[in-house]
Amino acid sequence: MSLTPRLTAEQAKASMAEIEPAYTRQEAQVEADRCLYCFDAPCIMACPTGIDVPAFIKKIATGNMAGAGRVIFEANPLGASCARVCPTSALCEGACVMLDRDQKPIKIGRLQRTATDHILSTKQRVLHAPARASGKRVAVIGAGPAGLGCAAELARLGHAVVVFDKKPKPGGLNTYGIAYYKLTPAVSLGEIKLIEDLGVEFRCGTEVGADVTVKQLEKDVDAIFVAVGLGRTYALKIPGEDLPEVVEALDFIEQIHTKPLHRVPVGARVAVIGCGNTAIDAVTQAKRLGAEHAVIVYRRGAADMPAYPYEYELAKRDGCEFMFNTLPVAVESHKGHVAGLKLARTRVDPEGKVAVIPGSECVVPFDMVIKALGQEPQAGLLKTLFPKMKLTKAGTIARKADGQTSIPHVFCGGDAANGGREVVNAVAEGKKAARAMHRFLGGQPVEGPVQATRMGVRGKPMGSGFDRPVRVPELEAEYRAKEGTPTAATT
Repeated sequence: MSLTPRLTAEQAKASMAEIEPAYTRQEAQVEADRCLYCFDAPCIMACPTGIDVPAFIKKIATGNMAGAGRVIFEANPLGASCARVCPTSALCEGACVMLDRDQKPIKIGRLQRTATDHILSTKQRVLHAPARASGKRVAVIGAGPAGLGCAAELARLGHAVVVFDKKPKPGGLNTYGIAYYKLTPAVSLGEIKLIEDLGVEFRCGTEVGADVTVKQLEKDVDAIFVAVGLGRTYALKIPGEDLPEVVEALDFIEQIHTKPLHRVPVGARVAVIGCGNTAIDAVTQAKRLGAEHAVIVYRRGAADMPAYPYEYELAKRDGCEFMFNTLPVAVESHKGHVAGLKLARTRVDPEGKVAVIPGSECVVPFDMVIKALGQEPQAGLLKTLFPKMKLTKAGTIARKADGQTSIPHVFCGGDAANGGREVVNAVAEGKKAARAMHRFLGGQPVEGPVQATRMGVRGKPMGSGFDRPVRVPELEAEYRAKEGTPTAATT
């Protein structure tokens, strides 16, 4: 049987509501007051984009919500998305000194979300390009987190930037590929408006290599940043994989982001193959959209799953099921549609190799199969676009520490180079490469936050690889005047 929607509009909206909404102002102030405002705070060190966490929390505590949002977005132009999707327990909150005092860490992610929501909802402009342009032009291929991080930083350094993406809207996975109850397209597109306000031009629906060639780009720009991400999901390589109800996890999630929620087709019994964070996003959303059974099928044990523990707990709370040490052998069909999975039990030997247990095969009924085995590197595309570009054995882009590739005027970042990491890592790589491109284009090295450096103030480098913003009374007064923030909100 073919897949059909299973919920009414009201049911779908309720089921996909966000798990942890923003604080109210009063709640945010109470939580902010718990912070110790550490000097050389470990939470800053743990943030790949180097957000000055104590600075923005202090501003929240004193009522300066606009100032808090500005601190965040200047360090991370995708600060609203990261507030929702970052694995904070493994990053900033996991480094919080409150844990050393046997207390709960400060809810940094939720505070960050509250401050950035204020900026997006009030449509304040918190990022600014310099009055004097450099005269240099840069093309960014890919409008995902790495491309956006690079574009925003380059624009703030005075360069003209045009971003190309084959999708109808920019944002990459933030717009199309993250669980709806974590991040909606509206938030992603709100951040992109901040980047557009810097003067960055977006050409969506334009595929580099098909609609415009790299040679054409090279005639018009002085440097190129490549952030094409990863490609299709790895194949199962089993019989029945070509049946219509066997879909890729990111394709399934994209439907959720591009269709009305109550019109997304889903099976009654859904199997998700794989156990990474994308697999968890897929299985939880299938369950929330009305699947009677939503099951993770994973060839290894629970201790080996790539998904974060809190994602695993979330899926279990949602009623999802897990079949560990289980391998799909074939997709069973009936009249051309998915009818089930033939599964086999597995064991993992001391060397980590998976072996099928003889005689353990059985058939379990399913009407939808979602593949979430990870994505392939886009080695073929990269070699087509840049024949002289060096790639790693894994098919990702070979690069220097600053993001420069084997082609001097071409830099890179994000999943195409790192093989697949978090959104915040991609933003950080884009930001770092932008600073290297700035030097390549003849600019002075950037040692402090872009805005403060441009105004004659320099910060001290922190252990995260980026710089801690400097709090200067003269600059704070200027910003308060622009934002209309009461003087009593000074930090």
